[in-house]
Amino acid sequence: MSTAVTLNASHQTLSRASAWARRAPLLPALIFMIIVTQLPFVATLVISFVRWNALYPNDIGFGWFANYAAVFTDQAMLKSVITTVILTVAVVLVSLILGLVIAILLDRKFFGRGFVRTIMIAPFLIVPVAAALVWKHAILNPSYGLLNGTLTWIWGLFGHAASAPQPDWVSSQPLGAIIAALVWQWTPFMMLILLAGLQGRPLDVIEAARIDGADEWQIFRHMTLPHLRQYLELAALLGCIYLVQNFDAVFTITSGGLGTANLPYTIYQTFFEAHDYGQASAAGVVVVIGSMIIATFVLRTVSSLLKEEKR
Repeated sequence: MSTAVTLNASHQTLSRASAWARRAPLLPALIFMIIVTQLPFVATLVISFVRWNALYPNDIGFGWFANYAAVFTDQAMLKSVITTVILTVAVVLVSLILGLVIAILLDRKFFGRGFVRTIMIAPFLIVPVAAALVWKHAILNPSYGLLNGTLTWIWGLFGHAASAPQPDWVSSQPLGAIIAALVWQWTPFMMLILLAGLQGRPLDVIEAARIDGADEWQIFRHMTLPHLRQYLELAALLGCIYLVQNFDAVFTITSGGLGTANLPYTIYQTFFEAHDYGQASAAGVVVVIGSMIIATFVLRTVSSLLKEEKR
């Protein structure tokens, strides 16, 4: 009996040693990740409870929840929350609809489909600041932009090129300009997820429905859309997580002016212009908590998708 117990203990010790031997090479990467990601957040969390404005160096101290109270009562901050919600919802909805249409078209077989798919993905691969600069200068510029040039060309077809409207899109529709740039960049992302969902449809069931007399709209309404429901949720939630934190487009196109300052840009202003490190940290913590709540829904959606794949 004692020999069996000794052998069992020895086996467990060897198993633990083998497990640690496998994990040891990953430890430096794990420690590096903790230092890079978690320590800055802990520092931000601590500073969020500190009354710390660099313009008042003699008034620094522990402020309990004063910074969080200021975040939820500051009018500029509340306005930026509304702008963030409008921006995120508009971009996600329009990108989802366009992504669904493009995914359905690219799901069909035609010559050069692989090349077209690669071209359609390209906007999502461009650096966000570069994409915003393209929209600001190459497309929306009132003097030499592509949009006003197209208007001049259309009016020119009727002999009235000189009277073509040349609006300043960024000044007249600042939030719309940012939404257009973000939709252009995020539609390929939505298209990729929905295309993956379309290619996972049970084709034999769809073929059976066609034989039974169902038309294309009925197949889309009663079979394709229900199948894509979780892919739509996943794309929308991932889009929300990233778009809530968008800073590049707002900073590059409007510099937060004309009522386009979203939460990340307002945090930037609070930190670098107002030098209120405590309130900026509290706002940052609020954004992180909001993103974590959305991420929880994303993980649940991914989990349910994986469960369906196993069936």
